[in-house]
Amino acid sequence: MVLEELQEIAKIENERQGQFEHTINVCVAAGCLSCGSQELLDAFKREIDKRGIEKWCNAKGVGCLGLCTAGPLVSVEPSSTIYKAVTVSDVPEIIDALTGSPVSRLACSSDMSFFKKQQKIVLENFGAIDPERIEEYIARRGYESLFAALRDMTPSSVIERIVKSGLRGRGGGGYPTGLKWTTVMKASGPQKYVICNADEGDPGAFMDRSVLESDPHRVLEGMAIAGYAVGADKGFIYVRAEYPLAIKRLKKAIAQAEQLGVLGRGIFNTTFNFEIKLRLGAGAFVCGEETALIASIEGSRGNPRPRPPYPAEHGLWGCPTLINNVETFANVPTIIRNGSDWFAGFGTEKSRGTKVFALAGRINNTGLIEVAMGTTLRDIVFDIGGGIPEGSKFKAVQTGGPSGGCITEEHLDIAVDYDSLTKLGSIMGSGGMIVMDSTSCMVDVAKFFVEFCMTESCGKCVPCRDGSAQMYHLLNKITRGQGRMQDIHLLEKLCDLIKNTSLCGLGMTMPNPVMSTMHYFKDEYLAHVIDKACPAGVCNMKSGGRQ
Repeated sequence: MVLEELQEIAKIENERQGQFEHTINVCVAAGCLSCGSQELLDAFKREIDKRGIEKWCNAKGVGCLGLCTAGPLVSVEPSSTIYKAVTVSDVPEIIDALTGSPVSRLACSSDMSFFKKQQKIVLENFGAIDPERIEEYIARRGYESLFAALRDMTPSSVIERIVKSGLRGRGGGGYPTGLKWTTVMKASGPQKYVICNADEGDPGAFMDRSVLESDPHRVLEGMAIAGYAVGADKGFIYVRAEYPLAIKRLKKAIAQAEQLGVLGRGIFNTTFNFEIKLRLGAGAFVCGEETALIASIEGSRGNPRPRPPYPAEHGLWGCPTLINNVETFANVPTIIRNGSDWFAGFGTEKSRGTKVFALAGRINNTGLIEVAMGTTLRDIVFDIGGGIPEGSKFKAVQTGGPSGGCITEEHLDIAVDYDSLTKLGSIMGSGGMIVMDSTSCMVDVAKFFVEFCMTESCGKCVPCRDGSAQMYHLLNKITRGQGRMQDIHLLEKLCDLIKNTSLCGLGMTMPNPVMSTMHYFKDEYLAHVIDKACPAGVCNMKSGGRQ
């Protein structure tokens, strides 16, 4: 594969797509597939064939369109009309409307904030390309960045561009990506590896899954660029087995990339070799921690290891290893293509670029969004997210999953970036946002997340293993109406102990939901303990369970 061949593929694909006056894009990501979008796509194709209009009208499957609450979603080009909750019976009417006005009862408003207020970098191809055709990715400048890196840049200049961009790891910790790459590049060893952490396990989070389902080649290209920069020729994508669609499309994407020669040996007629293999996880949340993930790839039980040494110097099979998550790698091709200054032009001083979030919970527009760092929570929840359904009152938003914290109404105008969320006792995490309203009991919410972490603890260290069980026991007593004031004091002590003595990030951040709810909703804890009542009516204080 050389540049001319890449350009020829792009030219042919653009000509193929250009012959159609109208293109009907049907979302075939997991959310819409669960609503019947594959049957919908088949119905569009049958209707097009039936009418004999296949020369000027095309229907194809595309990646996630974002507004998951209204699936199945369909977009029509060139009018940029987006239809929601489409059924097979709507197909003839939508095709009739191609040469006229859109079907108003199905069409999303053209000025809908959910679509207008986003800034897409990672999601730029979502809803536009068929994720199972490498030609469509190439037609949108796919693999150009890899070519530019290999033919026009040194490994050091690639890393310099990442450093200057200000990109921070999108997996949760926010560690500077360029610094991590520099450490791996400088490390010595007989072999180096690149690992993509796709073990997304936070309740309510589906960002990485959507990227792998909707634009898998972007991740492969980012990993290959990283491999060139740090001196690695082997890569692994560690993805949980509960993501069958993502796995299917990754396998197909890797095979297509190898067949075209943009993965494998002698990429773009250079001396650079890079192969990528999949490793499937069994669903252990702790394997999202990088040392536990490494142990799992090696065939051992996924237990965290003490650090130092860090994976950048002593990782997979004892070799220097670069680990980033899906979204981090997905940013890389665009940074190489457009430059570090361009990327740094989005976001805030210490949190550059954009962030992908999964909106879930008590919010009208559940789905996948991408906004510039620094966007306020109010804009995300009430503008893009459409506010709280059924006229209910906003109560809190949980960011960072089980490791995060609850943020209240008084902080809705805070800019969403790494440092601002940390100051509030929460974290960015991988990007899950669960919105809660007045029907949520915050003590019960804390108990839910503690129970999750207790169940998912590997059991290796005492603070996490026994501390989580004791914390859950205390919260359970409180929600059963058996709590005492000393239980609240003991909870506070446990939070501090677990946070400061646990082996890995799972234990260190596990107390966050308890600490934040106790700080902002202390009155609810006191109501459970003193009044033996749940203000939200969630906890059954007499029978000891949820109503």
